Amino acid sequence: MEIRQYCWDNTFGWDQDPGVEGTLQGDLMLIFGATRVITDTDCIVRLRAAFPNALMIGCSTAGEIVGTHVSDNRLIATVIAFHKTAVVGACVSTHDYPNSFEAAKALVGLIPCQGLRHLFVLADGILTNGSEVVRGLNELLPVEISVTGGLAGDGMEFKNSYIVFDGQVCTSSIVAVGFYGDHLRIGFGSSGGWVPFGPERLITKSQDNILSELDGQSALALYKKYLGRFADQLPGAGLLFPLSIFPEDSEDAFVRTITHVDEKNDYLGFAGDVPNGCYARFMRAVPDDLIDGAEKAAAISKSLGGESPELCILISCVGRKAVLKQLTEEETEGVQESYRNKPVMTGFYSYGEIAPFRPGERAILHNQTMTITTISED
Repeated sequence: MEIRQYCWDNTFGWDQDPGVEGTLQGDLMLIFGATRVITDTDCIVRLRAAFPNALMIGCSTAGEIVGTHVSDNRLIATVIAFHKTAVVGACVSTHDYPNSFEAAKALVGLIPCQGLRHLFVLADGILTNGSEVVRGLNELLPVEISVTGGLAGDGMEFKNSYIVFDGQVCTSSIVAVGFYGDHLRIGFGSSGGWVPFGPERLITKSQDNILSELDGQSALALYKKYLGRFADQLPGAGLLFPLSIFPEDSEDAFVRTITHVDEKNDYLGFAGDVPNGCYARFMRAVPDDLIDGAEKAAAISKSLGGESPELCILISCVGRKAVLKQLTEEETEGVQESYRNKPVMTGFYSYGEIAPFRPGERAILHNQTMTITTISED
C-alpha cells in the first residue's frame, strides 16, 4: 500500500497541492470534512479532478482526525494505492426506498459478494436510521464478511449531514466500499469507557429510534431532570448522558445518543433504535475512562489486523469529544501508541459507529465508542 494525505483549511488552503505532477494516482480516497467545507468550497471538485480514477467516498463530520490531530472546519483526504487489493463502491439514496433497512439491502445488492473480504459503510447521520442500516446490511451479508463504518456528523448543529461519493455531495444517502483480495488484512475494534449510573428503567413507549417513556414517565422530562442546568442545551447536552440499552437477546449492552428533541410531541430521537420493553440506564464518563476505552479498541483490533497496520480509520463519537474537550487528542495519541509502528491515521467524530462487538459476530450500531478499522496488505 502507498498512502498520501492532503489537508485543507480556511486559513491556509491546501497543505500541499493535490493536483501537482507526480501525485499518487490511488485506488481509493477517503474524505472527512466539516459540513461547510464539503458544501461551500470547491474542495470536492478539486479532489475529483486531481484523482479521476480513485473511488471517492466520505462524509461530513463533527471533527476531523489526521494522525493524532483533531480539528474542526477542515477537510482530510487520504489517498490509498493498493498493490494486490481491489475495491468496489456504491451509493444509494434512502429517498428511493421505503426506509433505511431497504436502502441498505439495495446497497449490498450493488456490491459483488464473490471474494468480498470487508465492507466499510458511511451513512447520513440525521436522515437515516443507523440501526435499520445495519440490519439491512446484515440481512444479506454472510457473517464472515466483516462490516465497519459510521454515521456522518454536523458538528454540534445536528441539522444536516452529507455523504460524498465520486465527486457528488449527497443527503439521505448510504455509501459503501468493498475490499477484495487474499493479501488484505483487516482489523477492527470498538470500545466505550462510559459508566452506568442511576436505576435501570423500563422502556415503556418507543418506536424505532423514538423514545417517549421510561417507567411510564416522560423520557424527555426525566432527561431534563438529570441534566439540570444543561437541560436547555438539548440535544447537544444529551451527549454527556447517553443511554445504555440492555437487549433481551444479548449479554452485551449498547449505547444510544440523542440526536434531536421534539418538545411539542414530548419525545427524544436517537441515532439508532431504542427497543420497547428493554431496560435502560443513564451513563456518564470522565476523560480517563474514555481514553482507556480508545486504547482498548486498538488492542481489540490487533487480534485480527496485527501489531503494525498501515492505515487506521478512527471513528469516535461526538459525545466523547464533548466530554474530553481539550483532552480529545489524548485518545488518538493512545490509539497510535498501541501499535508497534506509527500507522497513517485518518477518521472523524461521528453520530454513530458501526462494528461487531467482537470478531465472528454481526455488526451493530454503537454510540459513544471509539471504533477502529485497520487496513494492511501482506
